[in-house]
This record gives sequence, C-alpha cells and structure tokens, in this order.
Amino acid sequence: MAQLILNHLSKDFGTGRAAVSDVSLTVREGGFLALLGPSGCGKTTVLRMVAGFEQPTDGSIILGERTLADGSGALPPEKRNMAMVFQSYALWPHMTVAQNVGYPLKVRGVTGAAWETRVRDALSVVRLEEFAARRPADLSGGQRQRVALARCLVTSPDVVLLDEPLANLDRHLKAAMEETFREFHARSGATMIYVTHDQGEAMALATDIAVMSEGRLIQVASPQEIYARPEGRIVGGLVGQGGILDLALPDQGPRLVPWPAIEAAFRQTAGPSRPVLVRPEHVVADPQGIMLEVRSCVFEGERFALSLRTAGGQSLKAYSATATATGSLQPFVIRQGWLV
Repeated sequence: MAQLILNHLSKDFGTGRAAVSDVSLTVREGGFLALLGPSGCGKTTVLRMVAGFEQPTDGSIILGERTLADGSGALPPEKRNMAMVFQSYALWPHMTVAQNVGYPLKVRGVTGAAWETRVRDALSVVRLEEFAARRPADLSGGQRQRVALARCLVTSPDVVLLDEPLANLDRHLKAAMEETFREFHARSGATMIYVTHDQGEAMALATDIAVMSEGRLIQVASPQEIYARPEGRIVGGLVGQGGILDLALPDQGPRLVPWPAIEAAFRQTAGPSRPVLVRPEHVVADPQGIMLEVRSCVFEGERFALSLRTAGGQSLKAYSATATATGSLQPFVIRQGWLV
C-alpha cells in the first residue's frame, strides 16, 4: 500500500463553475477518510477522479511513486489497483457468492487453488464463508453489501473507494453495516475513501474527515477535532448538532469561549458581533443561567431534544432527561462555545 496525495485537484465540466476547485489533501496509508458535504459539493467528482472515471482539469493524483492523473493524462481505472463499492451492490445474479467475489481474479487470469484461497480469505474477512455457494437473491441487503466488500478485497487493492454505500439501507441495517465497515477496515488494513452526506456515518466510521462545500475543501481533521473545533460556519453547521450565536465578544481572546464571557456578551447590547458555535450538550438547565424560551420539546427515546430561543431571537438546542413545557421560560447556562 502507499500514500495517496491529491495535489491542487480541479475539475471543470464547462458549466461556468468548477465542480472541484484546488483540492489538496493527503490520505494516509491505511487511513479511513470520509469526504463529507451536501449534494453537489464535488465529493463524488473527487472520488471518480481518484478512481479514474474522470480526468482532472488541473492538478494531480499521486499514489506512492506513481502519478495516476494530471491535467495532461491519466491511467485507466484498471491500472490503478483500486476497488470501488457503489450504492447498488452490482452483483451478478446468475453467479454464486464465491463467483461474484472471485470475478476480478478471473479477469486477471487467476484460477485453480490460488483463486479458491483468495476468495475464501476475502469471504472470511466479511464473515460470509458459509454463504459461498449461495446466489445474491438468497441474501439480505446487508449480506449483499458484504459480498461487494469481499469482491473489493480479493484483489488486494491499494485503495478502496466507497460511494455512499449505505444510502439505500434502513436505519437498523445501516447501523449494522457501519460495524461491518469498521471491522472490514481493521481486518483488511486497506486505505479507504468514503463519500457521504451523512455526518453521523462520517463521525462513526472515519479516522479523518474532509469537509467540502461548493467544490472546495474547507477542513480536514479527525472526527473529534472537526466536532470540537470546526473552521467556519459551514463546518460548524454541517457536523454535529448545535446553534450559532452572534455575540458581542472582543476581537482578541481564545476561540474556546467560557460561560462567564458568554454571559457578559448577552448583557452587551452594542458593538460588533462574532459567531459562536454552541453544542447542545453544553446548554444545561441551571438557576444561575439566562432565561431562554422553550420553543419545542421532542422525545428522542433516550432523551428530550429542546429547541430554545434567546430574548434576541437567536436559536439554540439542548438535551434534557425530562420533558419541558413548550412556551415556558427556563434558566440555562451555556458552559462553553467555539468561535467559528
């Protein structure tokens, strides 16, 4: 395996606005990178350029010592030693599980005992050894997805590319498949790039998250770093729950804003404001807090989710173990915020 580098990557389809603009990032060897962003932000175009289905307008893609693509040319997909999993499983219905998994080996001329060993090993990684003789129609949706993963692994690819593979699954199956992906990554050691618009999937699966918006890369960091210290309103609003308050805070000072500074800012009625991201878990009921109006209270199973509004009309979210009357004024402390 080798390190994958995207160097000032751009793609323009001639529509007047670049689909991808000047994206540079390094996918560390053996890492699990999630490309996260709303529909149309360019994440799938980046994945297709890495796979070889699209050629960059500018910039380059480098894997180890090889240049896979740049503005002047590109290696075809079959010469990149990559594997891709799509939303649809793309399994041959007339083939058995083993034949589906081993098809890429057959194309490469691998037969006999070597074929059987590598197919068996790939099915072992996704725990489907006993299903080798079955056909896709006899499998559940989750099992078919695991067959697609095994087919990726059988050729020992340098990089596994996943284009929103869980988008068509229901909530319970999605949770089970997230665990399968984590196990697959741990057992295979493959470098993986995972495209999704679901921040929950990205946070649960990835070792690193790259947030994109309007064709540009906004921030790359670990899930913990992205959540706690987002760069800008876009990342703050896209990753996790929370509200962004415009508060009268001094230009100088730490980006992590404690409660005393937040409380003082609420009393300040003049001066320029700065955006502060506040996560729901940092908004807690406290008699010493400021009065906020409870706009809604929704039971989520293990807790109640509150929508709150300040006296100035700004919105916040909070969690509560008990129901709170809608329309009531309640005191809350905002333990901390993060300047975005």
